[in-house]
Amino acid sequence: MSEVRFSRTALLLGPSSMEKLKNARVAIIGLGGVGSYAVEALVRAGIGHFTLIDFDVVGESNFNRQLLALNHTLGKPKTVVMKQHIEDINPDAEVKTYPVFLDSTNREKLLPGQDFYLDAIDSLGPKCGLLEFAVKNNFKIISVMGSGNRLDPEQIHISPLNQTVNCPLARRVRKYLRSWGVDCNFPCVYSSELPRQILKDIPSPDEDLLHRGRIRGKVGTISYMPAIMGMMAASWIIRQIVEKE
Repeated sequence: MSEVRFSRTALLLGPSSMEKLKNARVAIIGLGGVGSYAVEALVRAGIGHFTLIDFDVVGESNFNRQLLALNHTLGKPKTVVMKQHIEDINPDAEVKTYPVFLDSTNREKLLPGQDFYLDAIDSLGPKCGLLEFAVKNNFKIISVMGSGNRLDPEQIHISPLNQTVNCPLARRVRKYLRSWGVDCNFPCVYSSELPRQILKDIPSPDEDLLHRGRIRGKVGTISYMPAIMGMMAASWIIRQIVEKE
């Protein structure tokens, strides 16, 4: 890793912490508005090993909030685009990509062996399945809840999942996990802002390319909310790494 390229971070954290970041292995599951910006923060901080999991491709409805959404990336797998982006920032980074839908058939093969996991899945079933697997296997995971239909970044928090308020997604995730006997004391990023009502009379001509795991109602989104939530999740991982004795 270029010492000059990460020299400003080294001034803040010191050489020992930079070595910890370089050696850390982080899996990011979901590379949309949340996950793409989380990866951005992680790679620019000096994380050296990435596992990227997302079955989706870049679509036109992604342009308002997703880091990877550009004219020249349209239609390309998000894992491929993110890998190229990471390597443009840090050519020494190791990046493993899995352009697949994460479910019960492949979790055991793809997930073990990481130091930290960042859940940026936006569909309830796959999200709960990942979190159940992670908790039962004692993975160090942080999960990001809903950023849609919200505008106020000052109401974003990091707390245990069992202490969130005003987040419908967190409430539903808790309900499912508790019914499966899963402890909900792991950290999550969530917004306590009450979700706004979307304007249903405005047409939403989103592309409908990939259906798997996406049976859900559309929500309104703004550029900065998913990005901030992803960055906050990344900050939690970075701080866990550098503050570890």
